[in-house]
Amino acid sequence: MATCWQGLWAYRSYLIVLLLPIILLPLPILVPSKEAYCAYAIILMALFWCTEALPLAVTAFFPIILFPMMGIMDASEVCIEYLKDTNILFLGGLLVAITVEHWNLHKRIALRVLLLIGVQPALLLLGFMMVTAFLSMWISNTATTAMMVPIAHAVLQQLHDTPKDIEEGSDNPTFELQEPSPKKEVTKLDNGQALPVAAAPSKPRVQKTQEQIRFTQCMSLCVCYSASIGGIATLTGTTPNLVLQGQVSSIFPQNPNVVNFASWFSFAFPTMIVLLILAWLWLQILFLGFNFRKNFGFGEQEHQRKDAAIQVIQTEHRLLGPMSFAEKAVTVLFIALVLLWFTREPGFFEGWGNLAFANAKGESMVSDGTVAIFISIIMFIMPSKIPGLSQDPEKPGRLKAPPALLNWKTANEKMPWNIVILLGGGFALAKGSEKSGLSAWLGDKLTPLQNVPPPATVFILCLLVAIFTECTSNVATTTLFLPILASMAQAICLHPLYVMLPCTLAASLAFMLPVATPPNAIVFSFGGLKVLDMARAGFLLNIIGVLVITLAINSWSFPIFSLHTFPSWAHFNTTTHCLLNTTTPSP
Repeated sequence: MATCWQGLWAYRSYLIVLLLPIILLPLPILVPSKEAYCAYAIILMALFWCTEALPLAVTAFFPIILFPMMGIMDASEVCIEYLKDTNILFLGGLLVAITVEHWNLHKRIALRVLLLIGVQPALLLLGFMMVTAFLSMWISNTATTAMMVPIAHAVLQQLHDTPKDIEEGSDNPTFELQEPSPKKEVTKLDNGQALPVAAAPSKPRVQKTQEQIRFTQCMSLCVCYSASIGGIATLTGTTPNLVLQGQVSSIFPQNPNVVNFASWFSFAFPTMIVLLILAWLWLQILFLGFNFRKNFGFGEQEHQRKDAAIQVIQTEHRLLGPMSFAEKAVTVLFIALVLLWFTREPGFFEGWGNLAFANAKGESMVSDGTVAIFISIIMFIMPSKIPGLSQDPEKPGRLKAPPALLNWKTANEKMPWNIVILLGGGFALAKGSEKSGLSAWLGDKLTPLQNVPPPATVFILCLLVAIFTECTSNVATTTLFLPILASMAQAICLHPLYVMLPCTLAASLAFMLPVATPPNAIVFSFGGLKVLDMARAGFLLNIIGVLVITLAINSWSFPIFSLHTFPSWAHFNTTTHCLLNTTTPSP
């Protein structure tokens, strides 16, 4: 019997792929309508995404097959959804992030900030959280965590070494983790890729005290949590944010580019700051106790350890050498990108996009994706050294031009193409739901929710999404929930962004399980943490996150997105009865 169960478990993916479509067949057979056909496709894809019986990107191709065969959309219409402006913004943002990583600019920023912050326990935690959150705003959360965790463990190793170890100048095994190693574990990413994670550090020579163990756990968690928190601050910081922008553009094509880089940053950045500070305080209380005076300083006997820890950071910073021409060039281009994003169409004044590239309505014809691709192309053109003629070391006697800041080989190796496909699959689902009439049907069925206070609705939905995203990819979670939330908002005459924005942020609140996000998995692979430790810290942080998001959507988001009125662009053509002057409850 045990062998039978083991066999079924071994072949579970094949069984799910074969049986689920058959089990769900009664729905389209008994209810032969386009709404039921679309519901069949969505439920099937949702279950495949949740079980990961197929790679997430492969499941995202299903609309190309199912929608034309079910008479919902033409194949040409479906395929267009797979490369929208949001996908272009994602590609451009990632190309810039890949260039920053390629030239180690992110590591230089991290080490420089840590030198300024100091190594007192509370300030050290704050320093690592600030650096990790800032970097994850611009580059992937996974890459940020993979870089910051070895640095954190190296600093902790020096802080926990005995004075004798320090005097002897013992080597530090933790920094060896940053070099290629034959021993590697494989961690599964949210996007379905396999991520090589450096093997956990070997057991310290000196037995750690309970206090040191708890501080190590606290430091590990602060890195992975701040990576997830930092990603919510910018539109390109994490994929669910781009899913929201794409879904809003797809479901509400008449909207005046209401979700752009500037408007998102104005809403999400303060939310990130508040959540980061509360997470810092919570981790201190949980792992270091209430003795804040002790947390902000060491005793006289600890100066050697402080000096040794600072020495580790200084050594790593020194190894980077002076800033190269390539790093300076990338820094200038990165700053230019951010400035162009902010000033393109900020909303509260005429941006350069409105002035130089306006359409008949006065709206910018240039998008955030255009800017990202423009800067990316410059990175493929600009040389990585001051232009000059140098000898080719491989072919003596021949002159060689310096390589560009970014080449296609590097970009192709580091680009998560599966996420591009996953985004497209989500946009195709949203468009199919609209074309089939499923969105309108859902809207009619959700009208009773109009009697529930909007803040309570938001809180419950955020909590539901935060729980769901612990077990499912955050991209799949937002892809499935946002079209339903849009229909619900239209049905109960709420501004769609009033429910879609907070639930998008809640999809990044995956703090409880190692498998919830790649940053959690990386930190867990380094050892020193149990699942219970992460669950205990993450449970309350999830609640705090939902409360902070609820506060944000009911306060400073109102003037940014005009949430006090029901927008004209959110009306159904025939089914909604909301008046143009319908108002949502003011904060």
